[in-house]
Amino acid sequence: MSKTARWRSAALPIASTALVLALALAGPAAASAPAAAATTTAPEAATAQDGAPNAATAQDTAGPRVPATSTRRPVGTTSARLVDRDRPDPWRPDTPSRELMVTFWYPTESARGAHAPYLSPELSTALYGTDAPAGVRTGAVAGGRPVPGRHPLVLLSPGFGLSRTTLTALGEELAARGYAVAAVDHTYETLVEFPGGRIEPCLVCGREGTDPDFGATASRARAADLRFVIDRLTAPGARGPVRGLTVDPGRIGVAGHSLGGAAALEAMGEDRRIRAAANLDGTVWIPPTGLRSRPVLLFSAQLGGSPGATGNWEDSWKRLTGPRYWVDLPTAGHLSFSDEHWVVDALGSRDQLPADSGPDVFGTVRGDRALAATRAYLGAFLDRHLLGRPAPLLDRPSRAFPEVRFAK
Repeated sequence: MSKTARWRSAALPIASTALVLALALAGPAAASAPAAAATTTAPEAATAQDGAPNAATAQDTAGPRVPATSTRRPVGTTSARLVDRDRPDPWRPDTPSRELMVTFWYPTESARGAHAPYLSPELSTALYGTDAPAGVRTGAVAGGRPVPGRHPLVLLSPGFGLSRTTLTALGEELAARGYAVAAVDHTYETLVEFPGGRIEPCLVCGREGTDPDFGATASRARAADLRFVIDRLTAPGARGPVRGLTVDPGRIGVAGHSLGGAAALEAMGEDRRIRAAANLDGTVWIPPTGLRSRPVLLFSAQLGGSPGATGNWEDSWKRLTGPRYWVDLPTAGHLSFSDEHWVVDALGSRDQLPADSGPDVFGTVRGDRALAATRAYLGAFLDRHLLGRPAPLLDRPSRAFPEVRFAK
């Protein structure tokens, strides 16, 4: 199977994903302008000093809420613009530095205060053709004070063409478990909103279907983004992007959805500081090397959705020399590992999907159930390998999640 065919069989191209979500959230009218490929300049929105939309205006509507975390512990959040001045942008060679937006979640001391917005109405409209997702209510306090002490760090990388906001529910869960979490938007691979309401376009959307080397190129670019964020958070003596937040440089993990999962493995292969990596239903574009017996979690939907995808993971599995886990949710779809699934369900928009897109996109499982499984297995994996906690969920089938099976 060619690399291009493998991309198409194993991961939904962004044009299709954006169209499906636009249809589901806004109805057929949204199909005329799938925004992920558009150049957009939003009206200037109210922003905090770190560039996040103003929390005071974000929760005005009583929309659905991010499902509660398993621990119910308070979580704080903030967003920041980070600039790597030592690296040209990989997608815009004329730009001498790489500019990123990152959302942080972390344990906080109190649940009091305004909750952060899920995303701005402007970005929601640009991504989906509707501001309905902007009404989603989060469980994290905007700008909450981090709990003192050094926290294990987990970096999250979203699917190609998807916003970092699609990993909000995972970010809140991991923070409630005690982790500092950083979700990275990979600029020009999706629409990204920067301070002042500037929205940068997805410059490379569409290349995944025409460039056979695109997956590997993007995996390396994302790995460099993740390593830069680690640098910023662990630099000795330097003030980090979140005031009062200290991370433990000896306990770092990375996880990603779709292309983000491939980038997680590539980042760990390149960076010895990363101790564990998880791939949520992502084709592996670069054979895993340099992992040095470090642990890997593979979590698939329908065994990758096709024989080609399954073969891709079989090859990767053979190259893993450390602790390895491959679990599968046969009733899930490719987007079931992101917020897209439960948000569509919560907004009552799933019946708007084209008849032939539902199984690949969302499967037959409920979104909240897929989220619970993703949170539980990813959390158990990180707890075992970053915190040294018991994680029996990884050792045998569970009565709590009978729909999840061990592929290996």
